[in-house]
Amino acid sequence: MAGAPDGLDLKRRTSLGFFKRPSLSNLTPINTNTTHNGESSSLRKRRPASFFTSSPSFEVDRKFGGKTGSPATPDSPKSRPRTLMKSDRPTSIFGSLRSKHSPGEEEEKLTKSTSKASSIDEDFEARTVIEGRNVSLHGWVQSTGTFRKKKEYLVLTDTHLLRFKSPAKASEAFPSITTSLGRSNTTRHASMASAGSAQDIQTMNSHSSAETHGVIPLNEIIAVYRLEDGKPYFSIEIAYLDNQTNHGSSLTLQINDFGEADLWLGSIRGAATKARLTEPLPFPQKTVDYVVSCLDQERDYDPDHFQMFKIVKRALNKATVRSSSDDLSKLASTISYLVIGINKIHLLPLPKPTFRSSSSSLNETTSRASFGIMALTSLTVKSNDDAMEVVFRLPLAQSKMLQLASTSSAEIALYIRRAADFLRPEWQEQPFAFHGPPALEEDVLPVEESCDENKCFDRTLIAYCAAYNVDTSNIRYTINYATEDAPCFKLLPPANPRRSTYTVLELLALMRALRYNQSFLSISFRGINLDVLHGLCDQHGTDHVPWTTRSGVPLDCPDQGSKSLLVSEIQALALKSKRLRRLDFAFCIARKPQDDDTNLRDPGCEISEAIFPLCRKQLTNVDWIVLSGIELGDEDLGYLVDAGVERMSHLRALEISRCGLTDRSMQLILNAMLSQDNTLESIDISGNLARLSPATFQGQIGHFAYIRKINLSRVHRTSGPEPLIAPETLLTWRLEELNLSETIINEQTVDSISAYLASNKSSTLRNVRLNGCGLTGRHVAVFLRSMTRSPGEARTLHLHVSENRLEEGHDELAAAINDSYGPTHLTMNMLEYKKENNFRELVQALRNNKTLRYLDISKASLPYDANADTCEAFKQMFAENETLEELDISGEYAHLEVAKFGIGLNDALTGLEQNHALKVLRVEYQKLGLRGANTLSAVFQQNSALQEIYCEHNEINLQGLTGLINGLADNTSVLYLPEMHLDRKESLSTVEREIQSIRVESSKSTLPSKNPIRRTFAGASRTGSKALSPLAMPDFTDQDVTAALHMVNEKWDRQVERLRQLLRRNMNLANGIDPESIDDQAMDSDGERPTTATSLVGILEKAKLQSTPTLEKEATLGDHMVHDKFDFELGGDGDEDVSPPLLGEGKALG
Repeated sequence: MAGAPDGLDLKRRTSLGFFKRPSLSNLTPINTNTTHNGESSSLRKRRPASFFTSSPSFEVDRKFGGKTGSPATPDSPKSRPRTLMKSDRPTSIFGSLRSKHSPGEEEEKLTKSTSKASSIDEDFEARTVIEGRNVSLHGWVQSTGTFRKKKEYLVLTDTHLLRFKSPAKASEAFPSITTSLGRSNTTRHASMASAGSAQDIQTMNSHSSAETHGVIPLNEIIAVYRLEDGKPYFSIEIAYLDNQTNHGSSLTLQINDFGEADLWLGSIRGAATKARLTEPLPFPQKTVDYVVSCLDQERDYDPDHFQMFKIVKRALNKATVRSSSDDLSKLASTISYLVIGINKIHLLPLPKPTFRSSSSSLNETTSRASFGIMALTSLTVKSNDDAMEVVFRLPLAQSKMLQLASTSSAEIALYIRRAADFLRPEWQEQPFAFHGPPALEEDVLPVEESCDENKCFDRTLIAYCAAYNVDTSNIRYTINYATEDAPCFKLLPPANPRRSTYTVLELLALMRALRYNQSFLSISFRGINLDVLHGLCDQHGTDHVPWTTRSGVPLDCPDQGSKSLLVSEIQALALKSKRLRRLDFAFCIARKPQDDDTNLRDPGCEISEAIFPLCRKQLTNVDWIVLSGIELGDEDLGYLVDAGVERMSHLRALEISRCGLTDRSMQLILNAMLSQDNTLESIDISGNLARLSPATFQGQIGHFAYIRKINLSRVHRTSGPEPLIAPETLLTWRLEELNLSETIINEQTVDSISAYLASNKSSTLRNVRLNGCGLTGRHVAVFLRSMTRSPGEARTLHLHVSENRLEEGHDELAAAINDSYGPTHLTMNMLEYKKENNFRELVQALRNNKTLRYLDISKASLPYDANADTCEAFKQMFAENETLEELDISGEYAHLEVAKFGIGLNDALTGLEQNHALKVLRVEYQKLGLRGANTLSAVFQQNSALQEIYCEHNEINLQGLTGLINGLADNTSVLYLPEMHLDRKESLSTVEREIQSIRVESSKSTLPSKNPIRRTFAGASRTGSKALSPLAMPDFTDQDVTAALHMVNEKWDRQVERLRQLLRRNMNLANGIDPESIDDQAMDSDGERPTTATSLVGILEKAKLQSTPTLEKEATLGDHMVHDKFDFELGGDGDEDVSPPLLGEGKALG
């Protein structure tokens, strides 16, 4: 067209409205003091603040420090035709549908005005912005938006990326760009030129964003990265976000030459990083509040562990995404916030804007996503662009890859690695792959040191539970510091009462939290079902597999990556901790070996497969292995024998009780373990099917010279006169524990044990268990005299001789105890006496004993309740014994038998008032009732030595509990008294049954009968009380009964609270702490008088009057229903009859 400079074709083409040139009314008039042709003053606006922007809300010098004035010129944009004077609001995308412009007179005007714009560029204020800006790179590129693809001339400065439609226009804005170069480029790409804006920069017309005006501030760029779209040219995507409007956009550059594409990519990345560091843009407070609110909902916010970044979730390769509606969103990149919380990494969408934009913006409807840091398996940072890949994987699930990009990708990677290091402070190597530039891999952010006594085990466990979506509160465990190889971690059953086993994810979270933990010397899963992990393989990855030891020594086991989860997790526990010495898997596997005729190999319990090969190769320090209660198969025996024959395994203990071992398997194991003769300290082969031959067994067990603990309970032996363990074998050991319970012991074995007890070799012996061995009283007397060095000198040892025939030769046993022969601890429970006088002799012997400090004679069965003589002997024993510190005289309630001493025990307990030695008393299941509770209450007021009293299951009701606590108010030594939960439940059930019986009897009977209330609430009937006619009993509704029980419950709660306050006071006094202030009512025993039997009627009447609606006929009460005539507060003393007057004797009810 004529008049077009440099041969450019200025024909206007059809396009969508948002690609049109912006309104020229936004430009500042050349002369603000002059108006033309009476135009409205609204056209004399100040020029917008930012460079090439149309927003009037920002000044130029706020962002660039430039001036706001420029010399006036005779040519003004106001002289243009009115058709180009657009309004200031965003252009609708339907504006391009009005009509097509044909080349004509109006087009010539457009050409002239556009040509003049170059001279305007030289004069208006934005020129001051360009001054001092260095041009780093410029050239032709092909850019793409949402609906179009075109060539533009890009100019990169140290602060902005600008887009021009031609080199000539770029040269006018930046004189450092030569005009000759611009002309040549313009001529070469003349066919791609298109109409631009008045500022000669291509606009995208996105509301209040930098893209609207063809300029991108470098400090707003979020990411610059390559697009792997498989096309024959190189694509670079630039994502940026307006910090004020929170509006995200993207620009894609397509370049044919690889070198030129690499130059643009590197230059833009470098300039953006420099601008971001020089002029950082802080997050607006509303954005921070939005992010914090999202993390609060996930329970993952901690101000000390909180980092947020702007990132781009990169679009997936179109070739790999199906063209379904669900995958359309994956074809576009999205801008989000990446937030690193304390346990998770969150991808949060941008807050929804308050306006709608018609530009090519990124998808803003992304849903939230959270990923546990403990589920991270791979983290890759690209070195040639801002792209990064983060891979997460949950157990038994496929991996999920996040393709992200950010100018802060290196920072993000370092913060993620620091978060993982914080959550796994004991891990020598993190279980995820970290790839990046060498400088980044060597850089490590500091992590605060661990100050937790368990090496932050709780922190790691919570993080794994959060990653696996597991409820942490369901996992229960305890740590025992008072055991061998302490501290010992012991897993307890789940907290959820509806589930008796843990789930797969719960067990994996726990086991992986225990990896590398150096605080535990023992780990026990005893009684926890691990069958859910048996045979379960994770086919989706091997990131959980332990390939090396803690020191980095390769495991070198065949098919290591295909092992089951149970094998992998146990091996990880054994390999990754240098301090771990003991693993207890007793009763963890319930499955049985498959003994079928198929060719399939039975894997066994898999615990042997996991642990014994490591012991054989000396890859672990675990040397105490407990497999009790697990039936072992042939595979298990193979692994066990292979480790046993290898002397370098250094096994300290092998516990294989109740493992279903036969004669053959037992002989294989014992012969294999002979190689561990210098290290084996404990062996447990109890409860198996194998029969031991004493002659053969002596030759095997005698090799172990360092045995400390041996358990031969429930062992079958062949017949013969030989002792099970010869005395010469015993005399080579320095045992600490000897257990022969439920194994038949002959006379030779008794002589062997007594000889060992008499020797100095047994000085280390602390525990001897001989329960159910068929011993007589004479045998036990021999043991007592053998272990005593001199009469009256206590032997520190605990002897268990329960369930034996001690009544045979009982005189010798009683004489030995009376003469103070024996140990400090003696357990003789579940004894059956056919003659009560034998038991009385035992009690009298205990009265004179000076060595016993602990005695358990619970569940002793007498032919009848103890008579007066036996109870008197008990009373004297309580009063005169000066050494006994702990005594257990509990009874037993069985289905076929009841073992108790009878009501005379209540009188015997009064002897405790004179006792000054006993500290712990157990007297459960003896049916003490109200009378026994009153006796103990009187003991509390006189005894200052008792510290713990266990008296549950004694039919003690509310009245008895109140009496106990009243006695405790004057006692400062008792530190424990049960809250009687079971007695409370039984008492309430009894009250409810008796109330129902009252209602039934009153409705059926018309004759006077004995009042059943006399034998209800207090649990004891009294003779000579008034008879209450059923005709006089009112009709109590179900609501009355419920309310009455509720009132009783409230009174019981009150007594329990009193008990807690008093025990807390005593505990503080015992530890030298000033006692806390106690409620006056807790100390007021007079105000808490025991409840009488007849006050149940008062409770029912009070419930009727105050709590529940009653029948209409009971609405009017007679003169006898006076409030003060009823013991509403249960305050009558034990001897006063506070029954209400007979209602039948008063006025008739309506």
